[in-house]
Amino acid sequence: MRPPEVTPDALAAESLDAGDVLELALRALGRDRLAIASSFGAEDVVLIDLLASLEPRPRVFTLDTGRLPQETYDLMDQVRRRYSIDIEVYFPQAEHVEAMVRDKGLNLFYESTENRISCCHVRKVEPLGRALATVDGWVTGLRRDQIATRVETAKISLDQQHGGIWKVAPLADWNTERVWAYIREHDLPYNALHDRGYPSIGCAPCTRAVEPGEDERAGRWWWERPEERECGIHFDPRTGRMVRNEPVAVVAGPFDGEPPAGGVA
Repeated sequence: MRPPEVTPDALAAESLDAGDVLELALRALGRDRLAIASSFGAEDVVLIDLLASLEPRPRVFTLDTGRLPQETYDLMDQVRRRYSIDIEVYFPQAEHVEAMVRDKGLNLFYESTENRISCCHVRKVEPLGRALATVDGWVTGLRRDQIATRVETAKISLDQQHGGIWKVAPLADWNTERVWAYIREHDLPYNALHDRGYPSIGCAPCTRAVEPGEDERAGRWWWERPEERECGIHFDPRTGRMVRNEPVAVVAGPFDGEPPAGGVA
């Protein structure tokens, strides 16, 4: 995978609001090479609405792990109809799922953190790699106040785990109140589970409602220690550290010399 031929001014991006961050990325990379990675959480519907205001048919992809709640599928269809967009759905490779389940059972993730990480890798991380091979930049709904592992999230960084492509987090400095104010103001569809105490929604067996006062991601893999509650897409679940995403401070535009070498997923 070759890095994109432009590199972002990440420091300047920190002073931009979410719409301007998206506009910067869209101008630099183009519609066909920038996509929202959507799990159809509250942040994701905000991002889709913002990007659709700049590009009538934005690229949106999602990872169907095979264990999602029905409410998530319902929202996918609502979004598809509202914005008249195609949602690119990536599935895990069937032979890998079959081998994992034969070896460790359907609910292996409850038995150990290592099993859960393996399941996330098969169902999420590997399909994400295939999706990201088609883009020069991906947009995520990461926010700094979601959980301790995300406090240093940059609005734009270079994702060296995936070949040096852009990783764009326009809502990094938003809080949950701002997300929901936007949803209400623009009458956006959202996952019905949010009204049942689920602020963060992933696979059905690995997500529960949270209690008052718990952090937003307390309902994800709740049987594990908080610092381990990541799937490996953004952060190493063993260390809680960002997975090799490097912020840069270079003015956007063509490289003067050779583009920086990036690893391949």
